[in-house]
Amino acid sequence: MLAGEAVTWEGRPAPRCYTFRQWRHALFGLFLSGACSIWAWLGVQQAAEQGWPWLAWLPLPFLGYALWLACGQLIVARLEWNRVAYVITDRRIVVCCGLFKLCELALPLERLTWFRLQPHGEELGTLRIHGQAGDPVLIMHCIEYPRRPAALLEAAIKAKQ
Repeated sequence: MLAGEAVTWEGRPAPRCYTFRQWRHALFGLFLSGACSIWAWLGVQQAAEQGWPWLAWLPLPFLGYALWLACGQLIVARLEWNRVAYVITDRRIVVCCGLFKLCELALPLERLTWFRLQPHGEELGTLRIHGQAGDPVLIMHCIEYPRRPAALLEAAIKAKQ
């Protein structure tokens, strides 16, 4: 927080929504893991039969990536959730995130140009906030009651005009 700055809204993502927000990737990773496991099993058999060890090693990077998609990203998202926070003050919008190193992205309200609310349910949604050219795009994933911060952002945009 900057000196003299007042918080108008603060929130955190809903844990289940935040963890499973990329469930399509996880589902694809599950199917890919099965295919790569079969490929690895066949590669080990061929390596033993042909005497070419590279046949056993070839599918391992693909299997590792498939396992990352299937379950690794979900575990990392759940661990990262503890460090994610969103704040809207009277001067700026702040998104804090990061698993090992805390990353703080901020956008001054006077540079706010537009935002989009993507609903995930009746009282759950994701805000994608855009500033002027060169500003970072801030994403507030899985906010409960997202119309409250959306109203604050809309008021900030109207105040600029």
